[in-house]
Amino acid sequence: MLYPTDAEKLAIAAEEARLGGDEGGIPIGAALFTADGRLLGRGHNRRVQDGDASMHAETNAFRNAGRQRSYRDTVMVTTLSPCWYCSGLVRQFGIGRVIVGDDLTFRGGQEWLAENGVEVTVVNDPLLIERMRAFTEANPDLWNEDIGED
Repeated sequence: MLYPTDAEKLAIAAEEARLGGDEGGIPIGAALFTADGRLLGRGHNRRVQDGDASMHAETNAFRNAGRQRSYRDTVMVTTLSPCWYCSGLVRQFGIGRVIVGDDLTFRGGQEWLAENGVEVTVVNDPLLIERMRAFTEANPDLWNEDIGED
């Protein structure tokens, strides 16, 4: 199945964010696609569920995609601006494009990605912004732990 539009791709990541929140975790989702829209892998932030500080949504989706010969023509879709850790993953493996659902709640390394040749598309979906706003207000300690703030 192909997901040719940014909205269709973002819907997969949004569903992952919902699943993560329903599991008691941080409601951030991601998915990795080929340039033509074939889903390679999807996932959500599982730091709480797995007790693993490295299991951010983008990392989960990347791992679930399995090994690829090249990532240059792939698209990482994430419901929230990628943190520096996840931005590093995008750069390390040469992912060519990132679609961001919300960069108002949090802004990580997306400008750095753009400066280094990654195509970044920001959507700022109102439902994703509201989901993260509600989560960060209700769970400030957990949120600060996730983004590395004291």
